[in-house]
Amino acid sequence: MENNDRLNEINKVTIVGFFTNLILTIGKILAGIIGKSGAMLADGIHSLSDFATDIIVLVFVRVSSKDNDSNHQYGHGKFETFATMLISFALMIVGIGIFWTGFEKVVDALNGEIIEQPGFVALAAAIISIISKETLYWYTINTGKKINSQAVIANAWHHRSDALSSIGAAIGISGAIYLGDQWRILDPIAGIIVSIFIVNVAWSLATPSVKELLENSLPEKMEDEISSIIESVSGVKGYHNLRTRKIGNSVAIEAHVKVDKYLSVEDSHNIASEIEKLLRKKYGTQTHTGIHIEPFYES
Repeated sequence: MENNDRLNEINKVTIVGFFTNLILTIGKILAGIIGKSGAMLADGIHSLSDFATDIIVLVFVRVSSKDNDSNHQYGHGKFETFATMLISFALMIVGIGIFWTGFEKVVDALNGEIIEQPGFVALAAAIISIISKETLYWYTINTGKKINSQAVIANAWHHRSDALSSIGAAIGISGAIYLGDQWRILDPIAGIIVSIFIVNVAWSLATPSVKELLENSLPEKMEDEISSIIESVSGVKGYHNLRTRKIGNSVAIEAHVKVDKYLSVEDSHNIASEIEKLLRKKYGTQTHTGIHIEPFYES
């Protein structure tokens, strides 16, 4: 997919999410206030965090799509990685916040405090939120996978975290309305369970982003594939000093390749060019390659 097409897809899916979040946030906060539901009010505040992640995606991914310049000779791909990390951290903070709020409510309920019964408007808002956010999740994650954008995928999970939060709110509100005072504790308990899932998802999204920013090598399986590609080129006598890393949506590969010491400069260059061509064919045209040719000596 061309860079401009990829950027347009990211902008489209993020803008759809932005305006959906705007409507849901206003609606849930109003429903929480009118319906006297602390769970729904907290869910509405949770939705506010989605605005931050949408803005992060729109700003950082646009920067990451820029071409190389004098200050960023390997491109701007890591801006998208940085955005993914920020989104995952925001998701983790939201999860911890929901956990703590739920824990406090459980403790209060066990100490005899009666949680106020919410109104039907809060339950209706929770159901609408679940349907809307789950639909938005599938739309966003399918787009993210299609264009291979970790930032968009991370934002999709933020949408799902909102849907899960609304499920917890719906369970708690339903229990409070239909099962009586003693069952109102279902609201915070459901929130605690959902928060654990949210933190787990945030951790799984943050880990690869942090590793990339810390210049971790590519996975062993990919390095084995790279080795096979290098060794498959005619004229290659061996290689060493293989170095790999990820740069946003692309990868960087460097290696020292040994060729017959009697080859001409042109023939040696052709071997290096063939390796680079095969690597870009395998990992994309944006792949950064650096093949250093060395003479091969019989041991």
